[in-house]
Amino acid sequence: MAGSSLLVLLDDIAAVLDDVALMTKVAAKKSAGVLGDDLAVNAEQVTGVRAERELPVVWAVAKGSFRNKCILVPVALAVSFVAPWLITPALILGGLFLCYEGFEKVAHRFLHSASEDASHHEELVKRLRDPTVDLVAFERQKIKGAIRTDFILSLEIIVLTLGIVAEMEFVSQVLVLSIIALAMTVGVYGLVAGIVKLDDAGIHLMQRKGAEAWPRLLRSVGSGLVSFAPWLMKFLAVVGTIAMFMVGGGILVHGFHLLDEGVVALTSSAGAVTAVGPVLAALTPTLAGMVIGLLAGAVVTALVTLVQRLRGS
Repeated sequence: MAGSSLLVLLDDIAAVLDDVALMTKVAAKKSAGVLGDDLAVNAEQVTGVRAERELPVVWAVAKGSFRNKCILVPVALAVSFVAPWLITPALILGGLFLCYEGFEKVAHRFLHSASEDASHHEELVKRLRDPTVDLVAFERQKIKGAIRTDFILSLEIIVLTLGIVAEMEFVSQVLVLSIIALAMTVGVYGLVAGIVKLDDAGIHLMQRKGAEAWPRLLRSVGSGLVSFAPWLMKFLAVVGTIAMFMVGGGILVHGFHLLDEGVVALTSSAGAVTAVGPVLAALTPTLAGMVIGLLAGAVVTALVTLVQRLRGS
């Protein structure tokens, strides 16, 4: 009797863990857009820090990110337990914020010239070379700013995950949220550490001495890494922005019944096209979400700008 009870218990535990693994995979996929933006934003936050201080700064921000999630995960679980009806509005707000943040990046790209960005970069370099500048205070300011940014991005990840696991049992919600929070923090800041040291690794390889084939190969690899690092940052920024529209627009589509019905009808119509119907049907929901995210971002950006101007006047 005891043996059969133990087997039933183990079977229940295995079923719960299987559900947790499945929903964790789904939540990680849904959070990929925020993850891409998180990588780009946090890598940019370290810009301007001395090379020997980059890893300590990343570690300090990572610890701040852990603290953020230690606050956000219990609060999210409390909301899910006490007022689960708040999850959908919170998801919609999170989706609107993603769209706003993405559109703000696009607007900055078109409203600010390359010369303005270059001027800002030169000013930052001058500040770092100025002996009167307190680099410790500058570094602390960078860390505080990065942790504040991480709080917003972590909130988006937790809210997205909470929306996915809302129908699961409380214990499963705790496990999925905890795994996602831990995995995202370790994954993001591990990759950020690798990205910010990529150019340093390239410079180290370029300094290898010797006329043999192996040192020459290492120097070539180092030169390639130094050239590749800026392009990687730009690629992450672009992919992160696109993903924000995809994720944010997708949240809005699922949050508003009329939008969901419209996308379903559009997908059905696209699927009826001769020859390329299946391909169009597969792409339509993603493209529709991107367009809706872009339009929503434009509207929110316009409203925010209007409020700022009214408050300024």
